[in-house]
Amino acid sequence: MSLSGSRAVFPFTAIVDQERLKLALLLNAINPRIGGVLIRGTKGTGKSTTVRALVDLLPEVETVGDCPFRCNPSDPTNMCEVCRSRAKGSENFPVASMKMEVVELPIGATEDRVVGSLNIERAIREGVRALEPGILAEANQNVLYVDEINLLPDHITDVILDAAASGWNTVEREGISVQHPSRFILVGTMNPEEGELRPQLLDRMALHTEISTITDPGQRVAVMKFNLEFEDEPVAFREGFEEGQKELMEKIMRAKELLPKVTVPDHLYEVVARMCTSLNVDGHRPDIITVKSAKTLAAFNGSGEVEPKDILDCAFLALSHRTRNLGMDPPASEEQIGEAYEKAIGIVAMTRG
Repeated sequence: MSLSGSRAVFPFTAIVDQERLKLALLLNAINPRIGGVLIRGTKGTGKSTTVRALVDLLPEVETVGDCPFRCNPSDPTNMCEVCRSRAKGSENFPVASMKMEVVELPIGATEDRVVGSLNIERAIREGVRALEPGILAEANQNVLYVDEINLLPDHITDVILDAAASGWNTVEREGISVQHPSRFILVGTMNPEEGELRPQLLDRMALHTEISTITDPGQRVAVMKFNLEFEDEPVAFREGFEEGQKELMEKIMRAKELLPKVTVPDHLYEVVARMCTSLNVDGHRPDIITVKSAKTLAAFNGSGEVEPKDILDCAFLALSHRTRNLGMDPPASEEQIGEAYEKAIGIVAMTRG
């Protein structure tokens, strides 16, 4: 089910506080290759509201108008076999510009509903044409929103994370295999009171942020007022934030254009490497995602070069959920990440000095 313009959506710029959550979502909107975000928090902290609010800020994307898998008409690496064959034959595609949407995974969705159902007899003759598209087809070039991701059956979670990592949905039945592109921004939410995500799955989420109930009285007043005003007069309320929404959309588009030109000074690569080594995080994915996110943040700030603060801001998002010491140690706390950053900055400064 797509959450689109059929109903009024709470404006993103009206979300009170939750700065790290908003930043994580914005970074993925600018650079979907970051790989998504896991949002952890108790009920009533605005997780779902913030994710749904993102829809207004998402840009339009081009799709092959008659392809059920939403293939990208200008990118052969994001085409199903049918669209690739058409492209090689110089066939003109019917191109459609579509607003990106938030596609929600229904509670209790079966594996066939997620990956699609395959008619074996037709698949032998027709290949991918025999696949009845599922949610992972609808999610291509969109946002896939999985509420309560920690409560999903493991095999469904595995399928979604595999598609998120590879950019492809592969369906195998009785020795027959077909696939189609499935490149999406994965946003998962969870309430830790209802159970944790397996460490192996947790580590495959690119960014992570934990949100809690706001305690500042002034901000709580704003939350109450904004929600009641939106409930009473949603259209009028949205109009009051229209200018801010437009400015933020334009900032996202400028960041997308600037991103390929952003550079990372060599010493900051070393800072990230020393941070991750000091924290004993497992694998190299945390290093890569930290730098990738920092480049995106620099672009969002209008800068052509990553600054040290970009590294720290993104390290809180990229390292706070990582398995450490082969899974023996819990994820690093905010204080540990900050200390590792300061230590790494100091060592690198001394060696360069």
